[in-house]
Amino acid sequence: MSVLDIDIGNSFLKWRLVDESGQRQSGRCLVTDYPQVFSGRLLAGVERIRVASVAGTAVNSALQLWGREQLGLEAEFAVTGKKASGVTNSYVDPSRMGVDRWLAMVAAYKHQQGACWVVDCGSAITVEQLSEDGVHLGGYIVPGLPLMGKNLLSNTAEIIVDRSIDAFEYAPGTDTSSAVQQGLNWVFRSMAHQLAREVAAPVYVTGGDGELFTRLMGEHHGDCQYLPELVLDGLAEVLG
Repeated sequence: MSVLDIDIGNSFLKWRLVDESGQRQSGRCLVTDYPQVFSGRLLAGVERIRVASVAGTAVNSALQLWGREQLGLEAEFAVTGKKASGVTNSYVDPSRMGVDRWLAMVAAYKHQQGACWVVDCGSAITVEQLSEDGVHLGGYIVPGLPLMGKNLLSNTAEIIVDRSIDAFEYAPGTDTSSAVQQGLNWVFRSMAHQLAREVAAPVYVTGGDGELFTRLMGEHHGDCQYLPELVLDGLAEVLG
């Protein structure tokens, strides 16, 4: 039996296929592109579809329909709970917490079995604190790098972006586009360094910009790990 695990964010879909021997395949695509990515050969033998989604009802319904039509399967959607695998949610109404945050915490606590922090660097950057006994002590949510850039550019009429900047630079910019991009990089770097200075517990990082955040944080923190499939790990743990 093969299991297809899917993590749907606001822009990207991450997937992992695990067969009965434990062999894995994985990938990432735009949310709209998965029907082309999941070819017949890739999906041969799939008997379960497990999903973590924060993309909304329309996307979820389309995926459910795709599973029925292509595989004859009902996708199983994870939901945020009050307790799972030793983790206790701090929210009075757990349904108001994004399931990706919940699953990342569950997976991180399974790795650590003790106090830790969890950082997910996607469209938003989420930072969560877990106690020694798995209680969620709270967290932070701020815009991620792409969202910060989009908001700044769309809400500031005078800004003119004249070129793209791919390198991670954070020195003061000498033109508008470099000032915008390097300003965002400076904020991102400052966040990583500040967290490194303030916390002693291990830190688990995931998300599209997670590898960069881990490198920056590692400049000042000795126990920071990048786990790109943390949400998928939590999905497998919660849905079993």
